[in-house]
Amino acid sequence: MFDLLKTLDSQQRNVACHDGQYLRILAGAGTGKTTALTGRAAHLVTDRKIPAERVLLLTFTRRAARQMVSRTETLVSQVLQAQHLGKGRARIVGGTFHSVAHHTLRRHAQSLGLSEGFGVVDPSDAGDLFDVIRNTLLQDKTLKSRLPRKGTLLDIYSRAVDTSTPVSEVIVQVAPWASKHAVPISDICREYVRKKRELGVLDFDDLLLYWREALSHPVIGRAIASEYDHVLVDEYQDVNTLQVDVLKLLTGQAQGLTVVGDDAQAIYSFRASSPEHILNFDKDFPNAQTLSLTTNYRSTQPILDVANALGSEAKVGFSTRLEVASSNATPASRPRLVRCADEDGQSDSACERVLELREQGIALREQAVLVRAAHHSDRLEIELTR
Repeated sequence: MFDLLKTLDSQQRNVACHDGQYLRILAGAGTGKTTALTGRAAHLVTDRKIPAERVLLLTFTRRAARQMVSRTETLVSQVLQAQHLGKGRARIVGGTFHSVAHHTLRRHAQSLGLSEGFGVVDPSDAGDLFDVIRNTLLQDKTLKSRLPRKGTLLDIYSRAVDTSTPVSEVIVQVAPWASKHAVPISDICREYVRKKRELGVLDFDDLLLYWREALSHPVIGRAIASEYDHVLVDEYQDVNTLQVDVLKLLTGQAQGLTVVGDDAQAIYSFRASSPEHILNFDKDFPNAQTLSLTTNYRSTQPILDVANALGSEAKVGFSTRLEVASSNATPASRPRLVRCADEDGQSDSACERVLELREQGIALREQAVLVRAAHHSDRLEIELTR
């Protein structure tokens, strides 16, 4: 007989069975946060008897959303079959913030003053529109060459929208070298808004703005929020202010909210996200409780010791200390942490180590250099080919 809770470790079981309206889960890398979150969602359906369609799962990528929804539905189906309560597949509601906003707006378009056939432009198309407007508005070739390119213009506009901050202030943060051109940049942003209205399209920021507006409506908002009994959010360290506002409105009628994240893994700063939201979760959602996942299933203890040491140096944050799972508790070599002054120093250090290992008999084809992003290897590749 399938037992959902037996598939979880003790910390994950505490998450799944937690009783409370607001829950923050601090999950270090490799601790099974998705397992814990989907386990909680499944437990809410099978043990708390919340209808599957009244559970909402939110995350940031379509792939992650599909994985979370599929895993949760599978778990629910396995439990129900084991309890001889049916063989059908439960239907959990889930997706990215933007996709759920899109579907919601489609259903309430007319009430919000939107065309029922409104279009949606993705970031690539939005950037192209900025480029067209930039080239059309500016006749001065010298000024045009000194203004930010389309990607930076879109980032400035998006940050201004997501944080309700004037464009001139955002420019100082994103492109301080262009601060003296704040007026033409603001003009471009205003024309971008006008052009979207003319074309009858929304961009990704608009989806969230209109979703918040819909939830703020005394009638429509109550109707939308009443569709859900519990909302679960993955990668909460990557939310922005606009998304937090949406969550407050979604759970304003005593709905439950569970979020999971790790402030040390914030990666979407270009979306105006901030790890401060996970740090201040208990302020945004009073009486929230916190549970931690600290058992790591991906690494070895020597590597975790280095990660823990680096995390402890952070001036703010939770610095969750990770411990290796007993199944991974095998002898492992101790990693070396090398601090370099700049990128050139990093490349030199890596090259020296590669050559040193080759002299020790380890062939080049048996060595690997890992980088966070492809462009980070540019300098290293130059050094290695000399």
